[in-house]
Amino acid sequence: MQYNVAVVGATGMVGNKFIEVLAERNFPIKNIYFFASKRSAGKILKFKDADVVVEELCEENIKNKQIDFALFSAGGDTSLKFAPIFAKYNAVVIDNSSAWRMDPEVPLVVPEVNPEAIKLHKGIIANPNCSTIQAVVALKPLKDKYGIKRIVYSTYQAVSGAGVAGFNDLKEGYLGNSPKKFPYPIAGNVLPHIDSFLENGYTKEEMKMINETQKIMNDYDLKITATTVRVPVFYGHSESINVELKQPFEIKDIFNLYSNAPGVILKDDVENLVYPLPIEAEGHDEVYVGRIRRDFSIENGLNLWVVADNIRKGAASNAIQIAEWMISHK
Repeated sequence: MQYNVAVVGATGMVGNKFIEVLAERNFPIKNIYFFASKRSAGKILKFKDADVVVEELCEENIKNKQIDFALFSAGGDTSLKFAPIFAKYNAVVIDNSSAWRMDPEVPLVVPEVNPEAIKLHKGIIANPNCSTIQAVVALKPLKDKYGIKRIVYSTYQAVSGAGVAGFNDLKEGYLGNSPKKFPYPIAGNVLPHIDSFLENGYTKEEMKMINETQKIMNDYDLKITATTVRVPVFYGHSESINVELKQPFEIKDIFNLYSNAPGVILKDDVENLVYPLPIEAEGHDEVYVGRIRRDFSIENGLNLWVVADNIRKGAASNAIQIAEWMISHK
């Protein structure tokens, strides 16, 4: 069976990656439609060998297409307005923005972690934040076997997480040009500031990681703190994750756990300098885990280094994997 698929926000960085990954994974497409803002309408984008004209995102252009899946990466306001319209015409919307993530009626899904939540959708499914996705893929095996008491996230996030403008700030910064997206130069610098600051002193990005992890893990008592940092890397988020487990463990068992974990590639051979690197994760859909070691400062403490391509697994690929799961479980 083949499906009618819409990519909303097709001209953006994640929209482009949707198109690439759909082709690469041979998603069963009958017809594909690209939507963007009025100013982008009329542009021609490639899908495999075909030219596809970008259409203006409006209800008139949606209603008669019998779209099965609508993949959204067009910003929160656009998602709030148009996701219900697609759903009204019987499409399943998989949205990459933060607009629907914490809505109790909308599943927040990472297929390796909580695929059962997909069945609860009412037309809209939320794709989690990029940094949350890779973290929970790495944490799921630990939660299942040992239980998790507390998590400390420290992230090192690529500029592509801030879209084309963030990417260009790094590129232009190396040429000596001033930033346009970030408040300070990112080339040769790190910014402990992703998204806006809140009254509690955290950034929105940090609170996203905390709240989304609790929702995906279905554990609202889970203790979590986070510090998220932008670093001068084009693609690939890296995370130092400190975990306090509920049960004792042996390090060799943790290695065995990750050797067989869904969606995970274990890269941990420090004698030969093997550990996850963003430059190696780029272009892949798996989550890389390494630098596994006991935290001797607390009972049942564990340290992990977790890396993934933030535009693929952290955005486009995760959304497409949700659609693939739905197809395979019809």
